[in-house]
Amino acid sequence: MRPLEVFAVLFIVLALVLWAVWLRASRLDRLHRKVVSARAVVAAQLVRRATVAAELATSGLLDPVSSVVLGESAWQALAVSTTASTTAPDTRAVLGDAASAVQPGPGPAESELTATLTELLSDDPEVDRLRDDPLGAELLDQLAAAWYRVQLARRIHNEAVAQAQRVRRGRLVRTFHLAGHAAEPKTLELDDSMPQTLNEQSRT
Repeated sequence: MRPLEVFAVLFIVLALVLWAVWLRASRLDRLHRKVVSARAVVAAQLVRRATVAAELATSGLLDPVSSVVLGESAWQALAVSTTASTTAPDTRAVLGDAASAVQPGPGPAESELTATLTELLSDDPEVDRLRDDPLGAELLDQLAAAWYRVQLARRIHNEAVAQAQRVRRGRLVRTFHLAGHAAEPKTLELDDSMPQTLNEQSRT
């Protein structure tokens, strides 16, 4: 081949490589941003669930002991979730290379609220008694809807994390260090299982 032809072939190959690298870097950046956005949605839904739980605790519909236990658990979860939901949007605003793709988020406090609510609402007679009261029925409906949205948002978040992790393991990403200094996204693990007494109601 003539030198000019060799140069043309090399130029085309280089252009294709650069194009592939750019596509992969763009996809990875979008996935990192999607993870951050999804985590903010999870945090917002957890805030809603904790808020309704706090309203139930202060409604006067529960016995004093249950009100205190649920109130403490709800406020602890609310404090954690509120911090996460107000931090994530700020992070997105300054996100350049998705270096903050992994945000501090919900954890034991949210799982503890799940356990507290499950223990309280697994008693069918107690749930029936709450539903007999208009305020109790409204709060249970709101709690079921918020809880279901928590589950859905966490599922979407974890799927986005799985996609980002797969892309980060790709050859181009590893060879050209396309992830930069961005922390690897992690799935959000917490107990968000809903009591059966609320599970069907959440989908109505």
